[in-house]
Amino acid sequence: MKILVLMHEDLLPPERAEDELELARAPWKTEFEVVQALRQLKHEVQPLGLKDDLGVLRKALFSETPRIVFNLLEEFAGEAVFDQHIVSYLELNRVKYTGCNPRGLLLARDKALCKKILKYHRLPTPDFLVFRYGRALRVPKTIKYPLFVKALFEEASLGITQSSVVANDRELKQRVEELFEKIQGDVIAEEYVEGRELYLSILGNDRLQVFPAWELFFDKASERTPLIATEKVKWDFNYREKLGIRTGPAKPWTDSQQTQITRLGKRVYRALGLSGYARLDWRLNSSGQLFLLEANPNPDIGDNEDFASSAQKAGLSYKQLLKKIIQLGL
Repeated sequence: MKILVLMHEDLLPPERAEDELELARAPWKTEFEVVQALRQLKHEVQPLGLKDDLGVLRKALFSETPRIVFNLLEEFAGEAVFDQHIVSYLELNRVKYTGCNPRGLLLARDKALCKKILKYHRLPTPDFLVFRYGRALRVPKTIKYPLFVKALFEEASLGITQSSVVANDRELKQRVEELFEKIQGDVIAEEYVEGRELYLSILGNDRLQVFPAWELFFDKASERTPLIATEKVKWDFNYREKLGIRTGPAKPWTDSQQTQITRLGKRVYRALGLSGYARLDWRLNSSGQLFLLEANPNPDIGDNEDFASSAQKAGLSYKQLLKKIIQLGL
């Protein structure tokens, strides 16, 4: 079928990659792999880069008349929260698309709103407070430390460093002010949960398929290093090699733990109205309690990335995974 692959203008991939190392470190890795895999599945694939002009998408929809839009876009006009509007535009034009619906994108993107919904449904998530950009910074006296400070709307660990874990009022104010300056937006501070970081990949609309839990490992980190997914952990290849940072199947891990995280994951997915596919980020503390940190309704689905690797562990090849994603969009 004719498929329009929607992505950021700067991530339009070349027709071929020179070598595996170039591909592994290329910012357009996922876009390249999705386009190539869809072409190998005999689809007629048209990549489309979008930046800040909606007319580019409108023209493509009417000239190409795709059967479905494979959505890899994570922002529009430099605003992460605008991705939901692009999906809404596709819905208004009665165009099929892959991934999450705009309501789910809205609820998951706003971390505070997401947590309020989870609290209502009695789903475990850390307590939190929000600092609004442009307003006076006041710290409640009842606050409990340590806290984890991050952007309210951004994803991909933007602005997260080792300094994101704060232990007192002074550190909290300093970190919030630093983020205000960096992101020019609101900041959330949540209870810091010491423990293991787990990722749960889910595929589906109504009927959900949950893949094996994945875990973030620090093989060479010191005991003083907070085991958190900072911006450097996600994007600095040299730093990852230095600390032995990798992801893989959760270990040690029991069937009962997988059953528990699967049950909770499905409840979170449905409470937030997600569809298509999503990755849920969890913390498992020393007492065996799970806490949802974030829901990512637009995770990286590149080959050998966490989502695809977890799917492969469950028996789905990369091409089979993309076929299922398309079927769900249709």
